[in-house]
Amino acid sequence: MKSFIKVLITVIFLSISTNSFAEQKIVILDLSYVLNNSKAGKGAQDFLKKSFNDNVKKFNNLEESLKNQEKDLLTKKTVLTKEEYRNKTDELRKNVLDFQSQRRAALDKIATQRAESKDILLKKIDPLLNNYIKENNISLVVEKKSTLGGLPDIDITKLIVEQLDKELPTLNLK
Repeated sequence: MKSFIKVLITVIFLSISTNSFAEQKIVILDLSYVLNNSKAGKGAQDFLKKSFNDNVKKFNNLEESLKNQEKDLLTKKTVLTKEEYRNKTDELRKNVLDFQSQRRAALDKIATQRAESKDILLKKIDPLLNNYIKENNISLVVEKKSTLGGLPDIDITKLIVEQLDKELPTLNLK
């Protein structure tokens, strides 16, 4: 009976002590906010938006020019010989294909720049986050979109944005 009581006391003591050491520190990070609202992220977005809008204007003007060439060619169809008409239509098709490839290349370039800037930001955020985890003895960082709620004091998003702004003020996209 004495051994049973000793075992019971030991089990109770161990269960109480393990609960006291089980406290873990969990924080929340809104990664999309960090990417979109840091100085470098905003600068990259502004640059990419301006580049996209410039390309849209440029390609709309080119498209309008090609449409005008097509209308002009159709009005001259009866005046031109078959050979001249065929040559001009072939030239117009070539111009349209060139226009489409230029537009596709411009959009691909913007998409590539967007992906590269996101990668650069993520690579810069990773050591900042790891350093914060070590300094503050954090057990777990959870993405904000994966949480249903939590106290505002466990959200480290603004701290990471401030650190990122100090480390990487701009991405220098060209």
